[in-house]
Formats: sequence, C-alpha cells, structure tokens
Amino acid sequence: MNSGSVQFSLTKKLARELDLMETVYVNRSRNAKHLTLQSFQFLIVIDFESTCWDNNRDGKQPEIIEFPAVLLNVRTGIIEEEFQQYVLPVENPILSDFCVKLTGIKQDDVENGMPLHTCLSLFCSWIKEISKKRKLVFHTNQKNSDADARNICTFVTWSDWDLSVCLHNECRRKQLCKPKFLCQWIDLRATYRKFYKRRPQGLRGALSELGLQFEGQEHSGLCDAYNTAHLAWRMVQDGAILKITKVLQTNKQASWTPSKVDK
Repeated sequence: MNSGSVQFSLTKKLARELDLMETVYVNRSRNAKHLTLQSFQFLIVIDFESTCWDNNRDGKQPEIIEFPAVLLNVRTGIIEEEFQQYVLPVENPILSDFCVKLTGIKQDDVENGMPLHTCLSLFCSWIKEISKKRKLVFHTNQKNSDADARNICTFVTWSDWDLSVCLHNECRRKQLCKPKFLCQWIDLRATYRKFYKRRPQGLRGALSELGLQFEGQEHSGLCDAYNTAHLAWRMVQDGAILKITKVLQTNKQASWTPSKVDK
C-alpha cells in the first residue's frame, strides 16, 4: 500500500470515529429498471501503463508499455473478453527503476513486446473479432440503423488521461493513425464523482467506499482494467446511468474508421 492509500485509510477511520463520514445509500431494487435505461450493453475498459520516472526533470514524455482491455457485459456484470499486450518504448527504451517497481513490468517484458503501431493494429483486429462474435456496434455521434438490433458498445477509462493525453499525444508525436472509435469514451472517475457526490480517492479508494476489494496488483494495467470494470458494474447496480463524457475531434485522413471494425 502506498503512502496516499495509508493516509486515506487513516483519514477515513478518524472520520468514522468522529461520526463525520456520510454513508451514501442506494436503492438496488431498481436495478432492472436502470439496466433497461443504459445506453450501452457492453463496455470496453482500457487502462494503459506507461513509462514513468520518480523525478522527471527532463520532461520526458510517457510511452505506453502495457495495452490492456476487458469487455464487460452490462446486462450480467461478466467480463467476457480480454486483450493485453506489452509495448516496446522507443523514445526512452530503458525503464526506470521507479517504473519497474510501480507497475511490475520488467525490461524483458517490453523488449519482447511490439511497437505501438503494431499493437494498435492487433487491437483493431481483436475489436473486429469480438464485434463479429458479440454483434457489437460502437457508439458514434451518428445514428446507426442497426443499433436497435445489436449491442451498443463504448470505451471506459478511469480519468481522461489514457485516451485524451497518453495515447493521443503519443500517436501525434509518432505520426501514427489512431482508431477513430478511441476518440470518445466514459470517464468513470468523473461519473463516480457526479453520481455519488464525492471525490474518489483513486480507483482503490472508490472501490473501498463501495465495499469492494481491489483485486490483483495495483498499477498492473490488466488488473486495473478488471477492477475498473467491477466498479462500473457496481455503479450500474447502484443506478448510475453511464454516458459518454469526452469526445475528441478526429482527423479523418489520419484515423481508422469504425466501419473497418463493424464489418
């Protein structure tokens, strides 16, 4: 447990002892109703891990080193598919000791990984495969004539950093095509704050406040994605309606189109 988690736990304990903590009660008897009100039948949760440094005085830019995703069935709460690849950093190819300790990702993992452009291509192939298997339609700003007959899907992240900052900036620096379907998503942290009317103390803290345990290794991208999916399902059970919170402008000439996925 890091120092922030320890401080949060002590603060929570003191607040309970002083009777200063407000418990948020939810009515789960309305679960079926809220399931029918959900815009999305499936969610793909992404949580990148990137190169990082304890003291980044040189202003090094983060590069993705783990690219994980899990597919959550919003009707059942079951995670039905997963994707994970380690990615080879090229701008700063040697992982810092801080990064290795934080993420658990070793130098051998990334050296045996693949370049980001290859990983994106493989990810799109995975998306195409599960879309065909599950009959997924990815949410866009345009109406889809097949939407009523198929399963509408979108992406979820814990904060906007993964897709709005990390992937977006790295693709721009490296002049890589970014899939257009990764240009809109649900920021679950912002949704949590709005629904429960409190600021979450990180993903672990958000789970803890709802009586859930963080499972696996914190800052492992795949573990974080699983735990974010579990949190999203709990929020759906509590009555939260999950909606798109962020949309990026897309460059049509430099982005893969959703049609390449849906077909």
